[in-house]
Amino acid sequence: METLLLQNTPQDIARAGKILRGGGLVAIPTETVYGLAANALDGAAVAKIFIAKGRPQDNPLIVHISHLSQWERLVDHIPENAMALAREFWPGPLTIILPKSDLIPDEVSAGLATVAVRFPSMRTTRRIIDAAGVPLAAPSANLSGSPSPTCARHTMDDMRGRIEAVLDGGECNFGVESTVVTLATPVPRLLRPGAVTPEELREVLGELTIDDAVLGKLKEGVKAASPGMKYKHYSPKAEITIVKGKLEQFLRFIAAEKEHAPDVKAFALCFDGEETAVPLPCVTYGRQDDPLTQSHRLFTALRELDEHGAAIVYARCPSTEGVGMAVYNRLLRAAGFHVVLAE
Repeated sequence: METLLLQNTPQDIARAGKILRGGGLVAIPTETVYGLAANALDGAAVAKIFIAKGRPQDNPLIVHISHLSQWERLVDHIPENAMALAREFWPGPLTIILPKSDLIPDEVSAGLATVAVRFPSMRTTRRIIDAAGVPLAAPSANLSGSPSPTCARHTMDDMRGRIEAVLDGGECNFGVESTVVTLATPVPRLLRPGAVTPEELREVLGELTIDDAVLGKLKEGVKAASPGMKYKHYSPKAEITIVKGKLEQFLRFIAAEKEHAPDVKAFALCFDGEETAVPLPCVTYGRQDDPLTQSHRLFTALRELDEHGAAIVYARCPSTEGVGMAVYNRLLRAAGFHVVLAE
């Protein structure tokens, strides 16, 4: 099919809404990443998302709303701790999981008894939801496993010929997907880190556990309760190794690797300002002391590595503090959990 490139105008937003109401797919901008949207209340429309992405159907989706009042219809009930989170962080990059209502088709929840809901802060996103007249299920608008797109060009690269339209809303602000917290467990649990940090969640919730799959692999036989938990994700074509250690240790490590395999097209994924010190071609992904710049740049940097034809990538390891946890989580999955100590 022909994929239309729509602009951020009232006319094109109305056009996107019409496509979505009719059961079609539109890739839409959000403050986190571009999402591949369908009518969340139409199981047949949602099933098209999995086909377009090549996404495993046991991976649940997030439902996006444009007004807080829409939330109540999608869930069984809203406890006080959920409302407290909504008051503090919505609209914004936080997804809240609760027991679902009968309106949510199994295609959205991957057969789970829960649903993940988000109220995005980007006005364009909310205008598209309003134009559609229904909540929208929208995972990242990439081919399954590849880096999430943070601009319309990268979205078109992946989705051209697979969906009806892409709406260009400019670059995404945060650059990594939303924080996901489940309140369907006895103690609230962080399932995916994002721009809303564990520290911020604890200020509202008091008690919060962090799922083991945030900084490691999901255990065999455990069903993913959130997007981004189960599979190798966000990965370029190159083989990535995360190298833990200081810059000097990183430099010695890659020098030794280069000596062992001099003919391999190797690149470094490093922090801003380190390019002159690294004896390899470099792509940077933000400042070492600023995880927000890292989150904004990471997925674009991973796509640039593909554009350069990198075969092997040695990546500087980010901090796991604050928003850095989200950056590490995404890079860890892009690397297929391949992490080494420099020394």
